[in-house]
Amino acid sequence: MSGLDWLIPVVLTVITASTPLLLAATGELVTERAGVLNLGVEGMMLVGAIAAFAVASATGSGLLGILAALLAGAAMALVFAVLTISMMANQVASGLALTIFGVGLSALVGASFVGIALDPLPQLSIPGLSAIPVLGPILFGQDLLVYLSFAILAAVAWFLARTRPGLVLKAVGESHDSAHALGYRVIAIRYGATLFGGAMAGLGGAYLSLSYTPMWAENMTAGRGWIALALVVFATWRPGRLLLGAYMFGAITILQLHAQGAGVEIPSQFMSMLPYLATILVLVLISRDSTKIRLNAPACLGKVFRPAR
Repeated sequence: MSGLDWLIPVVLTVITASTPLLLAATGELVTERAGVLNLGVEGMMLVGAIAAFAVASATGSGLLGILAALLAGAAMALVFAVLTISMMANQVASGLALTIFGVGLSALVGASFVGIALDPLPQLSIPGLSAIPVLGPILFGQDLLVYLSFAILAAVAWFLARTRPGLVLKAVGESHDSAHALGYRVIAIRYGATLFGGAMAGLGGAYLSLSYTPMWAENMTAGRGWIALALVVFATWRPGRLLLGAYMFGAITILQLHAQGAGVEIPSQFMSMLPYLATILVLVLISRDSTKIRLNAPACLGKVFRPAR
């Protein structure tokens, strides 16, 4: 087993890089399934990150920090929902504005927290199981948010495929007019999906500031919100493929670290570009199959719903 010892730090690093992507992308998948396109994921993640860090720093409780991140992300999403669902503003422009607002707000609030470090979230080691060679540290030695990311994704997959409310949510995304005609509350459903997406983005931000790098740094998401948006398209709005995509992009993200450690003579700037180059490449390849996108994407994605008077 000792020959596999190198595998443990590699897999653990991939998990830490992938978890915030998986959390944010899961929330955005539900939001888009309801027909709402929220491009403000990056801004919501940043606000969630600073909210979690500020509360955890003030109270010493990581759990309270996580709760603060959930509420902060949902509050940001509520602003977006009021603008786009109630006031019928353009969803693309509003999402971009939300990201810009989140970047500025997080920088303002976080100015006094620069240079402060926290203890990372504790690992939930399971006695006996955590001591299993190789698999123990990987499967049974993670923190709460890692396990929560898997649990929430599984719950979302079950909710969308196996429950009546989940089918109704998908129906709203496919044809809001038909869903409204059948008596479903389209606006309320979209509000709920949007708030869930915001809460999950905030949770992804909390993982960054409480576990991945337990400190605050301006723009610490470094474009992960945009990658999360691309992941939803990559997954063709399916939860199972979302897990695969998140861990694939996470592996690409940490490739630069291991390549530099192995002495690969490639400019560090190029290695840092890899996750974003991969995002562009994946989107280009997927966009070539317009039929597949049209069949899988919610038909009313990004469209304003105007209820009949």
